[in-house]
Amino acid sequence: KKGVIFSTCAPVHTEMAATPQSRVLVYGGKGALGAIIVSYFKSKNWWVVSADLFVNEEADANVVITTTNSWTQQGEEVGSKLAERLQDNKLDAVFCVAGGWAGGNASSKDLVKNCDLMWKQSVWTSVISSQLASLYLKENGVLVLTGAKAALEGTAGMIGYGMAKASVHQLIGSLAQSDSGLPSGATVLGILPVTLDTPMNRKNMPSADFSQWTPLETVASKLYEWTDKRSRPKNGSLLQVITCNGETEFKPI
Repeated sequence: KKGVIFSTCAPVHTEMAATPQSRVLVYGGKGALGAIIVSYFKSKNWWVVSADLFVNEEADANVVITTTNSWTQQGEEVGSKLAERLQDNKLDAVFCVAGGWAGGNASSKDLVKNCDLMWKQSVWTSVISSQLASLYLKENGVLVLTGAKAALEGTAGMIGYGMAKASVHQLIGSLAQSDSGLPSGATVLGILPVTLDTPMNRKNMPSADFSQWTPLETVASKLYEWTDKRSRPKNGSLLQVITCNGETEFKPI
């Protein structure tokens, strides 16, 4: 007769302990670039919250902005709604990619109107994102704001745009200082695109050479790379996003 052998060993559990899911806020998460960033980070198994005027169905959570006429009230609205979405969790990254474009020189009848719009789209959102980073970003996290290469010099034909983006550059410089209010070890960076390859840009400039435009996925990939502190540029860096013949370089100024 064959005997029955009983094992006295405890069962072996091969499952790894679950690691906390990384979290990112994308301000402007329903725009052309923002939507690509949301998709990219979702593909990497990140928890993503989008802040925008419209819902991004792919995001794990949404902060839908309804206040567009008061900077103070928009900041309060976004801050309150984000706190509800996060509960007691913190963010590993905050990306502000909200913005837009409007032209016009000093003689334009829409100068003030366009300057106001550019300020709302770029400066309001960048400042609110910075405050949210001070509250909810983890130590050693990353904050990325969007400037513009054109705003490194005069922009006579698009005064409002250049003025707003130059203000974002100044904000980044302030946030990079040691007493800025950002969490310990946090890095703030600015991306300064030339032309992004968006559907709207293709519609408005159909005869352009698209090989000189930056693919949105390239930007999303670089932002993901920067979530690893070892791969980041120096704190406070403004990085020109330059694409030539399909090759993209993130070049510090």
